[in-house]
Amino acid sequence: MIDLRSDTVTRPTEEMREEAAGAAVGDDVHGDDPTVAELEARAADVVGMEAALFVPSGTMGNQIAARVHTDRGQEVITDRESHVVRYERAGFAQHSALQIRTIDAERGLPTPEQVRDAYLEGGLHRPPTGLLSLENTHNARGGLALDPEQFSETAATAHELDVPVHLDGARLFNAAVAHDVDVTAYTEAVDSVMFCLSKGLGAPIGSILAGSAEFIEAARGIRKLLGGGMRQAGIVAAPGLTALKNRSHLEIDHVNATRLANSLDEIEGLAITEPETNIVLADTGGLGLSAAEFLDLIEGEGVQASEFGPEIARFVTHRDVSATDIEDAIEAVTVAVSN
Repeated sequence: MIDLRSDTVTRPTEEMREEAAGAAVGDDVHGDDPTVAELEARAADVVGMEAALFVPSGTMGNQIAARVHTDRGQEVITDRESHVVRYERAGFAQHSALQIRTIDAERGLPTPEQVRDAYLEGGLHRPPTGLLSLENTHNARGGLALDPEQFSETAATAHELDVPVHLDGARLFNAAVAHDVDVTAYTEAVDSVMFCLSKGLGAPIGSILAGSAEFIEAARGIRKLLGGGMRQAGIVAAPGLTALKNRSHLEIDHVNATRLANSLDEIEGLAITEPETNIVLADTGGLGLSAAEFLDLIEGEGVQASEFGPEIARFVTHRDVSATDIEDAIEAVTVAVSN
């Protein structure tokens, strides 16, 4: 089975398994785990931040950031299709008593003007704006890689209004590869960033939250509050150190996604959105099929993808899918829809 449901399905490499087995460990809640400390220090350096915190998931990282940056009852400005709106179970409201003000932002990035229009000083009747939350790459909009200059202009506008900026960078390194820039082209514009080790970088578990030393000190306490304090966590942190070395492989994933998209687009009735990173969206409406029906057909031929809308299927390339697998997947989909 060629699994293109997500880049979260990768399996740990033998190197990762060996590193996990031999990891030096301690109680991370007490700050005693040397492997976690090494991962946090190296991750902070990679994204150009003072400090970092190892967290079990990207969702927890985003929730911690919101809790640290804001006061209860404030508003968060974000795109209406952002991950924190669509996929985190109203966590901002549940964990931090925040109200979300959504913007229908082109490509998922609010313009400076949209940020200014959405901003509220607060008062007797209105809650003040407490945070701007951005996402890059933008998952729900097809893995779009935001332009670094435009991204920085939007973040700078928030800072002019004295509003902190958090970056949900679950696939941030994909964006950096797509624009051929260092990841700091994005992170230097924000106050905090979360990125996943367990997506394109291939680790079996974990994400990183990074920011100032003061921010991370506060974040560590919120992580414990949310149940994210871990004990001998070096066993799961060690593969993360290996994953940080995998950033250069993302370009291969992008090439494979482009190859897949170009070939699927040749299938009559299947409309493909040109990918910018490793996510390919396919509109199945022209085939007279719902996404669920389409997925059943291709799974019968040995290919898995995911439902992303009533008539939208999503394919995601990753480390465990080779160029040969992509060719086999193209042939399988072609056979599936022609039967």
